[in-house]
Amino acid sequence: MSTIQPLLQDRDRLRARLKEVPAEPGCYLMRDGEDRILYIGKAKVLRNRVRSYFQSGSGHGHSPRIALMVRQVCEIEFIVTDSEAEALALESNLIKNHQPHFNVLLKDDKKYPYLCVTWSEAYPRIFITRKRRFRSPLDRFYGPYVDVGLLRRTLGLVKRVFPLRQRPQPLHKDRTCLNYDIGRCPGVCQEKISSDDYHRTLRQVAMVFQGRNEELLQLLQEQMERYAERLDFESAARVRDQLQGIDTLTADQKMSIGDSSVSRDVLALAADERVAAVQLFQMRAGKLVGRLGFTADAIGMPPAEEGAGGELPPSPERSAALGRVLQTVVEEHYSQVEPVEIPPELLLQVPLPQQELIEEWLSELRGRKVKLAVPQRSQKADLIELVQRNASYELERARRASEQNLLATEDLAQLLELPSAPRRIEGYDISHIQGSDAVASQVVFIDGLPAKQHYRKYKIQSSSVRAGHSDDFMSMAEVIRRRFRRWAQAKAEGADLRELRRSAGSALHTGGLNDWPDVVMIDGGKGQLSAVMEALRELNLDEELVVCSLAKQREEVFIPGAKDPLESEPEQLGVQLLRRLRDEAHRFAVSFHRQQRGERMKRSRLSDIPGMGPKRIKELLAHFRSIDAIQLASVETLAAAPGMGPGMAKVVWEYFHPQELEAPPELDNEPTLELAG
Repeated sequence: MSTIQPLLQDRDRLRARLKEVPAEPGCYLMRDGEDRILYIGKAKVLRNRVRSYFQSGSGHGHSPRIALMVRQVCEIEFIVTDSEAEALALESNLIKNHQPHFNVLLKDDKKYPYLCVTWSEAYPRIFITRKRRFRSPLDRFYGPYVDVGLLRRTLGLVKRVFPLRQRPQPLHKDRTCLNYDIGRCPGVCQEKISSDDYHRTLRQVAMVFQGRNEELLQLLQEQMERYAERLDFESAARVRDQLQGIDTLTADQKMSIGDSSVSRDVLALAADERVAAVQLFQMRAGKLVGRLGFTADAIGMPPAEEGAGGELPPSPERSAALGRVLQTVVEEHYSQVEPVEIPPELLLQVPLPQQELIEEWLSELRGRKVKLAVPQRSQKADLIELVQRNASYELERARRASEQNLLATEDLAQLLELPSAPRRIEGYDISHIQGSDAVASQVVFIDGLPAKQHYRKYKIQSSSVRAGHSDDFMSMAEVIRRRFRRWAQAKAEGADLRELRRSAGSALHTGGLNDWPDVVMIDGGKGQLSAVMEALRELNLDEELVVCSLAKQREEVFIPGAKDPLESEPEQLGVQLLRRLRDEAHRFAVSFHRQQRGERMKRSRLSDIPGMGPKRIKELLAHFRSIDAIQLASVETLAAAPGMGPGMAKVVWEYFHPQELEAPPELDNEPTLELAG
């Protein structure tokens, strides 16, 4: 269980967190003690909005739902934007991606309207809806929009400018209606226009709601000028207002950029003379779907120059130093992710020292071209500036935490008798219910802070660990063997592990072996520690790694070969650091275990039938509607279903009727005798 107290119970930490929140527009994320997102909101002034949750004696008060949420908040994160409109778009994206428990309004898509285009139909419809439910993967939703009145007026305007389908159903069976005669409709009901031509027209309309509205604006501009030439100033003013309405509705937003077909990562950083805070925004299909934070050493960083208007552009020396830090983060992050997670474009705040080499390396990892760019103008440069601003706020938080973390790592070094303070510390834990769905977690702290980009999850593969039979010692040994297998192989092939560890700062020159930990912590007592050391002896790494374990009951620290725990106090800084690492490993393992258990419980009984793949199961359930209906169906009825045949139908029927297969044929019609007990 996490040792982090809710902010309402720790007033000092609450005051410190509230001071960190800026007075700017943006989104805030409330998290609980297990790092789950409870609530996501937006605000024109973040500081005022976040503080309102924790003010006692407020005249407005909170609803029971929000009051319950506030009592669970243990951490507050925020992302600043340039406007409240951008915050709205970002809030919607984050809620759809994370589905927080207390966001009941936007999670159900009932608050803000969307525009739907049914691309799956031969003649697509375009309409406004509040229920964002896909009937087909081809259908598209645009939005959400705050001002439904403005959205309705703009859609009406679009339908007047472009000849579009005006009715969901034809008015007449054998002839067109008035809309065709006045040019409002291309005659969809009587197929006066081909489906391909109509799709081309609708693609132009869709560009308007994607923010690519130049064609419509040009058309309206020409119409307004014609009205003005005829001295019809009233009509010209009406078109002018329509132009302004479209500008407002489709205003560019850096949280949802126009070229939505492009996926990219945006990296920027802020640094002082000791530490650098790097922010990585993950943009997928034009939407911000994730944010990662990194910290890196910045010893020797040239200071930023201040001018009358604030910080000046970095000098060549400072730009080069920032580039070196950014390249280290790029190498470290992308060497740990799957190739499909590498986007085709990276936007950088400053050039990297080896930018061409990094491009080639990323392209090789991804299997396709990856482009690195340092934008200087337009929307991409504005996006870099926004990410840099978020990095500045993270730097302020890192400054306050760095001193405490430095003291904690130094205390841990003294406790474990290390020559220097450990930088990378790994923690491991096992989670299961009586052996079922057994999993393990690996969490990583770098310089005393969680480095979530390095977290790893393991499914226990040993056949000895199963439902009804658990073995934590064997499970932990299996995970350690899998984790350090590559290092053991490199040592067996004659590699110098000390040299690899010294050059581990670059993923380009170590063959991927850049994740050596300074300390490995096992959740458990002497038994788990002994099992891990036995696994390391098999790998011939027992003399290379520094390993310890932390027992839950008394918060005692054990090291290999020692009968008794180390002399320590539960509240000393080094032990507190191990406890935070242990609690995070436990939280991560339990979350993964719950996910695996949930997926197993949701599996259909049909998946246990030989020959039943996902596609056939989907078709069978769509045809019969339920498992019970399938179970009651005859072989002939099953064979007539989509994707089935006589052979597969017999297999399914036999699966649901094993008792009829076991009964001897000659006894089928004889009465059953019951023996009195």
